[in-house]
Amino acid sequence: MRRKSSRDAKPGPQSQDNTSRRRKGLSERNRPLWMLIPGGLLMIIIIVVPLLLGIFMSGLDLDQYSLRKWVSAPFIGVQNFVEALTASPLLHAIWLSVSYSLLAMVVTIPLGIAGAVATQNAFKGRAVIRSIFLIPYVLPSFVVATVWRTMFQPGSVIDSLLHSVGIDAGLWLNGPNSYWTLILVQIWASWPFVYLLALSGLQSVDHEVHEASALDGALWWNKLRYVVFPYLKGPLSLAFLIGMLHHINNFTLPFVLFGIPAPSDVELLPILTYVTSFQSFRFGLSAAMAFISLILIAIPLFVYLRAVKLDDAETPGGKK
Repeated sequence: MRRKSSRDAKPGPQSQDNTSRRRKGLSERNRPLWMLIPGGLLMIIIIVVPLLLGIFMSGLDLDQYSLRKWVSAPFIGVQNFVEALTASPLLHAIWLSVSYSLLAMVVTIPLGIAGAVATQNAFKGRAVIRSIFLIPYVLPSFVVATVWRTMFQPGSVIDSLLHSVGIDAGLWLNGPNSYWTLILVQIWASWPFVYLLALSGLQSVDHEVHEASALDGALWWNKLRYVVFPYLKGPLSLAFLIGMLHHINNFTLPFVLFGIPAPSDVELLPILTYVTSFQSFRFGLSAAMAFISLILIAIPLFVYLRAVKLDDAETPGGKK
């Protein structure tokens, strides 16, 4: 019999890998990138153009007198940034925003974990309980703020309940109590988000791990600490980051809850930027404040994305 030539021989694994790599590279080069044009144009119009306009406005002495011809307003460089950091309550607003966001997340994370653990296993009425837990999350922010504003009015429901037990708490929507009122309402409105992410993390726990820990006689706290919590690290980190950024940028809740002008104890960064722009008509100064808030938000986001990238690089098969 005549031998088969090397050309007719069956290709080995290495040649198949090379062929698949060439096909993959060819398909990547021939991708229809023009399909990204509609989304790219939308991103440019909605994000890039307003960002560039805001940066341009932050260098102008733009107010109600120069707004009509704002392109020819006096250029003052970084004076708006200097004024925002030295002569305005911007640093106080940043402190209020960060501190209230941090306190709200410190409380919502344990609440979310507890709710997820309580409703993870099947029991009668679990669907109803889960639906009730999600009510604060599905309600719009202005509805939540309006309801709680009504409840915190002097002589309203909360005051009547406290007076019935002999407690006179004073004003809830003005003065120092307004800060704690904002935290309380924010906790009620945002804890279901942490609950959802924690519940999704619990669903990823292998059932065999639960069985192994039960057979080993692990106590409930050791089971939570060494079996459940490691699976919740990623979802809770994401919940903490998104929750912090959302609270810092939250404008609707404090705006509807306290009105304008808001008490100085709850003059958060978005409220201060709004007041500076649409009540004081210092548009250049408010643009500088908005740009500073953008930098403030970008820092934890960059740290989180960097940590996720390092995590992926350390896992087997991750890109390095």
